[in-house]
Amino acid sequence: MNQWPTWLPLRQDLRELSAYGAPQVPADAVMNTNENPYPLSQELSAAIAARVLDAAKNLNRYPDRDATVLRGKLARFINSLSATKLTEENIWAANGSNEIIQSLFMAFSSGSALGFTPSYSMHPLIAKVTGVSWINGSRREDFTLDYDSALAQIQREKPALTCITTPNNPTGSSLSINEIEKLAKATPGLLVIDEAYAEFSEETSAVTLIEKYPHVVVIRTMSKAFAFAGVRLGYLVADKAVIDAMYLVRLPYHLSALTQAAGEVALDYQEELLANVARLRADREKLAQEIVALGLTVVPSDANFLLFGGFTKPAAQLWKEMLERGVLIRDVGLLGYLRVTIGNEAENKKFIDSLSACLGEK
Repeated sequence: MNQWPTWLPLRQDLRELSAYGAPQVPADAVMNTNENPYPLSQELSAAIAARVLDAAKNLNRYPDRDATVLRGKLARFINSLSATKLTEENIWAANGSNEIIQSLFMAFSSGSALGFTPSYSMHPLIAKVTGVSWINGSRREDFTLDYDSALAQIQREKPALTCITTPNNPTGSSLSINEIEKLAKATPGLLVIDEAYAEFSEETSAVTLIEKYPHVVVIRTMSKAFAFAGVRLGYLVADKAVIDAMYLVRLPYHLSALTQAAGEVALDYQEELLANVARLRADREKLAQEIVALGLTVVPSDANFLLFGGFTKPAAQLWKEMLERGVLIRDVGLLGYLRVTIGNEAENKKFIDSLSACLGEK
């Protein structure tokens, strides 16, 4: 815990917190932050560079504060995936999905927020920072959601925000559209569906529920499937009233002209970028089988990562031994489990070889 100087007027409720972040240490195979292992093609990189160069000619001017072109392209992208009829009025873009979460909490912080843990650890942290009362809902021991229990918790707490992550992070499990609709029918306030890994799942997106249930809001990102983690571009899909509320809490000109330019080009190359999604799905299943073949257990995943357990060593010790062999994975704080991001062929092989060696060591 940080020892803050006495002269620093830091909020008392923040003094006990630690900053969020996965370890950033050198490794041959970096498989701890759910990044896409495949870099952009030379053609796409050149197209982004050309578009950014053009945008750079006007950097003395503020960017389009409403990101109209980008939002229109994002709406068309979602429509192509889910057969919806969204427009730019249903989209709000920001610097990564975390800014989306923070803005939602800021705009609708008059009540509490409920989430079912383990889930994305930034949800309760952002709630704390924005002064929202966070309620830790429960899951089954196998990390799946008990719907009867979830509905009872929602009805008891009556939160302003109910947060669901699907596919769930760090477990990888998904909810069906029918299950989400059941929650939508029973949820007061907003039902926030975090779909950061949606492209890796075959489940129908919750964006298809927004027209019928305007209190359903969906968070998406370009960091994972689009291999755009370094750009920091996330977006919200929601009823126009929700989008309008976002403008009340956004910072002026919050999305840079360069970010907008890069995002617009990437959406023009969406077929190329999403081609790697099918590849990663197949690699996920292969890697899961190889982990099980080592005598371990794997939580079924619809994301680009696997949560595995069944090892006899403490998770922290196995994590350290893997790093010593050049493989960086994630200790997500779940007793007896570690998480690995699906990598490229060489990274996946190094992970399995290293894991096998570590398991053989006493």
